[in-house]
Amino acid sequence: MKIVVIGGHGLIGSRVVEQLAAQGHDVRAASRRNGVDVVGGHGLDEALDGVEVVVDAGNAPIFEDPDVTAYFERATTRLLAACYRAGVAHYVGLSVVGTPYLQDSAYFRAKAIQEALIRRAPLPATLVRATQCFEFMVQLVPPVAAREVLHLSPAKVQPVAADDLGALVAQVATAPPRGHTVQVAGPERHRLFELVEWVMYFNQDQRPVVADPEARYYGALLKDATLTPEPGALLGTTRFIDWLASHLPGNRPRVNLPDPLGDSVERTPVSSG
Repeated sequence: MKIVVIGGHGLIGSRVVEQLAAQGHDVRAASRRNGVDVVGGHGLDEALDGVEVVVDAGNAPIFEDPDVTAYFERATTRLLAACYRAGVAHYVGLSVVGTPYLQDSAYFRAKAIQEALIRRAPLPATLVRATQCFEFMVQLVPPVAAREVLHLSPAKVQPVAADDLGALVAQVATAPPRGHTVQVAGPERHRLFELVEWVMYFNQDQRPVVADPEARYYGALLKDATLTPEPGALLGTTRFIDWLASHLPGNRPRVNLPDPLGDSVERTPVSSG
């Protein structure tokens, strides 16, 4: 199967490319790095010539208006039109769990526009809404001064490892178009502030963290389950503690600490000095 992954050099796109290549598909990563510009359209028709499946894993370089809205409107419109001209048999668009409920955020308003464009397009398509990746937790750490208290939401999250997400998106891409939304998440639910705090410890960031229900997430307030999937989601298998341990230097001892949602999970203590 001939497949193009838009944004195929990024965190998620590169993993989709790796998975599809390992399965023996004729897959190509497309981005500005190799001359394909979905915003301006340069190189797009050439990249899609003879392609059966397109996975859109591209993302905006700036998350604020007006740039983020302009990116998703222009890029998605041009890409869908190019897919239609090329006779693409399956378009897979990557979005985010919770998008409809986060419209106070410029980024998620733009993602909602992208989703609407995909639904209206005359193409066989599948929309994949994924939860936040473990790898993105560091981006939620505000750049405030040392020892200043960080306020983060206690809302539930069910994040997924980027490797698992790449594998599940590849699975969707090689299946027949579903014509509806598929959700992807990790295997466990946690509290957002707790996961970010562990990533901070890993990076030897000792700023205190407070669970604050009024804390914003990309400009929007979170309800308790906004960032969790609905029943029937495709689930990865990597637990957060195992992912975190794989990023720790050396072999550190493990201890059992209480899970934020009430279970006991195995954790690796992170040096704070």
